[in-house]
Amino acid sequence: MSPVRRANAADAAEVLRLRQVMIDSVFSAGTPPSPRLRSSREVPPPDWHTDSLPTLRGKLADPDGNFAAFVVDHPDRPGALAALTAGTVEYRIGRSGNPHGAVGHVFSVATDPDQRRRGHARACMEALLDWFRERGVVSVDLNASEEAEPLYASLGFVRKPDPSMRLSL
Repeated sequence: MSPVRRANAADAAEVLRLRQVMIDSVFSAGTPPSPRLRSSREVPPPDWHTDSLPTLRGKLADPDGNFAAFVVDHPDRPGALAALTAGTVEYRIGRSGNPHGAVGHVFSVATDPDQRRRGHARACMEALLDWFRERGVVSVDLNASEEAEPLYASLGFVRKPDPSMRLSL
């Protein structure tokens, strides 16, 4: 396995490609899309990769920011990535057990289909969790697909009875 490294601005297009791999695998696994996504499938969405690229490059170029992505380079395709994890540190008003309010959120974990089952996602997740620890994060949230849940459970994640709701603006 190739070593894990922190992604940089030059990786932005590949990070977006792997994010799309993750999105496609979640929705091809039988998970119904949200109503907003359902309607966007009827009308072609804007080219979100192109629109996202400048912002992502800026985030990846900021080593002290609240966003990080960790990657493994593809061993057979120079310039391509084999795996990705990405997350943010968010601030929430402190509470017992987390007086400084730092909370981590993992929102993208993806492995190129031809590179799965080689430990890449685990290695990237471990690097991201270390990054969270370095920033004083005491809890990390993520949404797990059924297929990925064993990986997260082996890293110590547990399901929680979360009454989350969302409003799309």
